Amino acid sequence: MTSMPQTDSDPTSDPAAGSPSDPAAGSPSGPTAGPGTAARPSIRPPRPWLVVLVACAGQFLVVLDVSVMNVALPSMKADLDLSSLGLQWVLNAYAIAFAGFMLLGGRAADLYGRKTMFLAGLGLFTAASVVGGIAPEGGWLIGARAAQGLGAAALSPATLTLVTAAVPAGAARTRAIGTWTAVGAAGGAAGGFVGGLLVDLLNWRWVLLVNVPVGILVLAAAALGLRESRTAAGRRLDLPGAVLVTGGLATLAYGIVQTEMAGWTAPATLLPLLGGLALLALFVAVEARTAAPLVPLGIFRNRAVSAANVGIMLCGSSSFGMWFFMTVYAQNVLGYTPLQAGLALVPSSLAVLVGSKTAPRLMALTGARALALTGILVAAAGFAWQSTLTADGTFLTTILGPGILMMGGIGLATTPLATLATSGAAPGDAGLVSGLVNTSRTMGGALGLATLTTVAASTTPTPLALGTPAAVSLVPGYAMAFRVSTGVLLAAAVLMALWLPRAVHRTVQKG
Repeated sequence: MTSMPQTDSDPTSDPAAGSPSDPAAGSPSGPTAGPGTAARPSIRPPRPWLVVLVACAGQFLVVLDVSVMNVALPSMKADLDLSSLGLQWVLNAYAIAFAGFMLLGGRAADLYGRKTMFLAGLGLFTAASVVGGIAPEGGWLIGARAAQGLGAAALSPATLTLVTAAVPAGAARTRAIGTWTAVGAAGGAAGGFVGGLLVDLLNWRWVLLVNVPVGILVLAAAALGLRESRTAAGRRLDLPGAVLVTGGLATLAYGIVQTEMAGWTAPATLLPLLGGLALLALFVAVEARTAAPLVPLGIFRNRAVSAANVGIMLCGSSSFGMWFFMTVYAQNVLGYTPLQAGLALVPSSLAVLVGSKTAPRLMALTGARALALTGILVAAAGFAWQSTLTADGTFLTTILGPGILMMGGIGLATTPLATLATSGAAPGDAGLVSGLVNTSRTMGGALGLATLTTVAASTTPTPLALGTPAAVSLVPGYAMAFRVSTGVLLAAAVLMALWLPRAVHRTVQKG
């Protein structure tokens, strides 16, 4: 298999390469009628708005569960007697399984059908939510969170592909991608408010159990309202590649978390770090030799795909940590209740929605590349402001102002980056590239959260358990985490300025 670049039109007018006649545009699989073939009654395709609504509802659920646990952590710690490391793995078990298997989920959507994978993933996600909601101890909860992540990995890549398949290329598809981006961002943003409301009114278990009725409703709507489509029949899944990349990322994240307790030079840290890197190197070697790789390495020769995914990963590494640290800062330092902490972050949630929904219109004026750079720099300014937080900070100066800049900037940056990434895909790789976009964002978030919590702990004057009232001692660690995030975003802006192409090239597979 070889590939060659083909220049497409500007990404603002053709945001996800393809056309309504492409297989990726939702053409039903199967033989078509020819001469002498009895005409079959036509099946009316589902309305685009219904497909976008169902896909976005699924995406909202899986992204919500990345962040909804944050405000529940203190209650969870007390109820299940979890350690600080255990609390981190309640978050990371989901994020790592989600990101690690998402590439496999994207390829499975291309092979077996977007509707099939959407239903299978959402079914597993909903069932795992039941197990997590009634978990009698920490091990059960962490295992249920990993199973949730696996379901999300099957579901999430199909959501973006369903959206791009349902809406013809052009301005309408750009708006649909903006809606998908905004809803995904809103899921992460709403986690604090939803979690705080449920913990205050009921208990922490409902941050998981609430997924069950919503999941059942979305399953019913998807079963009735979606039509099957696939674009890569005849290929097979690369299960060894999925296991290697997931194992490598999980081991690497574990090594980062270990630095908090053992330090960077201890064998307990170095062994998992080196082991994770070795597994990822083996993954690359396997992908280069297998006939049907999980990730065709040639796709990264396309600058639009590779650069945009790196940008999304770096933005995710900062934004996921932002929700975590803002939530614990509001509760542990400012003394907010879980509900108050959630309400305090509502303006930030609205900012990311406004940024994501405004981005398609601005892209028509500035271009995707310029808008992505602007959004990253706006977010970096917000993180720099947030790094000045104090133990006696006010809502206006330590939550509202910096929160709007941080998340408004992330919203402005993510939509053009996702558009650039999907514009670089051949139709048969639509699910794969959608999976890459989600993997980059979520894995960046998981590794970023592990790194930032380690940085915060190393800067805190004395070891403190979550919920300890010694607020002043927590502030330097939180401030350092935001300072590091600022540096990451500034580095991302430099990389994107040098790396993002001014014109989009689509990888066309031959042979």
